Amino acid sequence: MLKYKILAVIIVIVYFLLPFFFSSGGIGADSLSYFGIAADLPHPETDLFPLGYPVLLRLAYGFTQDWFWASRVLSLLFIIVTLSFSYFKKFYFRETVLLFTGKTCFFVFVQAMSEGPFTLLLYFLLYFLYQMFFGKGKGYQNTVFASLVMICMFLVRYSGIYIYVSVWVFFLLMFFKLRQASFFKQFLLFVFLSGLGIVSYLIFNYLHFGSFTGENLRGAAMANLPIYILRSILGVVNVVDPFIGIKPSSLSFVSMMFQFFVLAMDIGMFIYLLKFYRKAKRDTTYYFHILLWVIASVYALALLVSGWFQQIEEMNVRMMAVANICLFFSFLILYFKNVTSDKYIWRISCFFFVFLSLYNLKDYDIFLRNKNIIEPQMSRFSNKKYLYNDETQIETITNYHFPLINKTFQYKHTNKQKGSIKENIVGALNPKIKWLMNDTIKDKSKVLYTSQIRFK
Repeated sequence: MLKYKILAVIIVIVYFLLPFFFSSGGIGADSLSYFGIAADLPHPETDLFPLGYPVLLRLAYGFTQDWFWASRVLSLLFIIVTLSFSYFKKFYFRETVLLFTGKTCFFVFVQAMSEGPFTLLLYFLLYFLYQMFFGKGKGYQNTVFASLVMICMFLVRYSGIYIYVSVWVFFLLMFFKLRQASFFKQFLLFVFLSGLGIVSYLIFNYLHFGSFTGENLRGAAMANLPIYILRSILGVVNVVDPFIGIKPSSLSFVSMMFQFFVLAMDIGMFIYLLKFYRKAKRDTTYYFHILLWVIASVYALALLVSGWFQQIEEMNVRMMAVANICLFFSFLILYFKNVTSDKYIWRISCFFFVFLSLYNLKDYDIFLRNKNIIEPQMSRFSNKKYLYNDETQIETITNYHFPLINKTFQYKHTNKQKGSIKENIVGALNPKIKWLMNDTIKDKSKVLYTSQIRFK
């Protein structure tokens, strides 16, 4: 057990420090939107995103007085709370630590995004449902806690509704078995209370903002061209892989061939995982595993379909975070129950944790240095209300040389573009300046263009 404790400490340190070596600092377009909503509190102007994460950011900002540091402190707390909770509650601690070596937790906790608290809440939800199913005593207490967590998940991300739908699907699929279970009434109460809380928040949004989930603020979905549909389907299939989630943004032939290579690995991984999933039938926690599989399946499918009707990212590691965590967690639980030695899973997990760390540092930059260069310039733009990246045509290309085959590969990293770097830093320094996807403001004097910011 000592090695898992040591690995847990290393995970906390690495996840906290890595973003300081990203050019973006782990900040993206959605981060700027969350910062903007948080800066507007207690008078939010939009319901494009729910208020859960912005409220947390605002609270952390009260201590740090810096939005970037607020996001990093929160991420650190999410990791420590999850691992500590698992250890002290004796809730699959080894499995939880190894869960953090996978691609999803790695991606989620080094970025300033709502997936951080969403993942923490998902973990709590699984714990309280597990206790409801198999715990002794405190049944209705677990029910209330599970309901509160489910409501909070929706307050953090609207996609929390898919978790709630997953619970309904699980209930309907297992109805005849569940109604004989001792926790049947508790589960019904959980479904009712969770639904009541979610509906209440939807009504609040409608009365305050005039829409339920900011649906009137989202643009139309991208053209459903076969290539984009294919890439999203490949992104969904990749949910079965705990470690590999590399997805080039390029639509080139080489890029697509690489993605099909990843698909082959995904299929092989699924065949391997399936051998363990089948063992769940003999496991005393069978209901729990079915719940995990249902959440993963419904969530992944719901997001895929949503992408055809509204403007969201194509399916990738971030979008499939919940599904991947559920599948990986189920596998780890079954693995430790059916394999006498943890030698292989330990070595593989540690290897990919190191690989993911080094991979993310392949084009390292010093975020705080860039932030310190831009921060003194912000006083000149105190009258600006909008932020627009007008340097998208300026491209930074990274060259990768492979000595074994003596070939050089060029790739355009989205987070390495100067305009994007400036946009992210400016948006974090002053979230009151709202970033624009398109330059549609008629009064240009109110717009801060990234070309006006200088890197010395």
